[in-house]
Amino acid sequence: MTLPFFVYGTLRPGEANHDLFLHGRTRREEPARLKDAVLYDGPGYPYAVEEPGGVVSGDLVTALPESYGELLAELDRLEEYVPGSPRNLYERVEREVVRVADGTAARAWVYVAAPAVAGWLRGRGKPIEGGDWLLR
Repeated sequence: MTLPFFVYGTLRPGEANHDLFLHGRTRREEPARLKDAVLYDGPGYPYAVEEPGGVVSGDLVTALPESYGELLAELDRLEEYVPGSPRNLYERVEREVVRVADGTAARAWVYVAAPAVAGWLRGRGKPIEGGDWLLR
């Protein structure tokens, strides 16, 4: 399934991994929000943890069609995501995000904290106030 990506940390414009992975490979990048998630500060990068009532700010990134397959594989490697692996730090899930500009919803891939990581963060992690990595 071809979906845009919701990015909320180091893949956002101006952050370290944006130029490495996304520069020149996107059709559109627009501010968006993921509801029912809280952003936690991880070791050097953030984790979105699914929790009712929270909001995470980020960007909805639509890849160029010719870049999509390769980009999906590269982002899975970056996030160390392997479908079904119990060692994942992140899980890639399909979620609804809302565009900031007009309030319309879109389905997107989102890398959220894997269950074991999410449990640890809920107990001992540090939430990022306001849910925006760029304002931490």
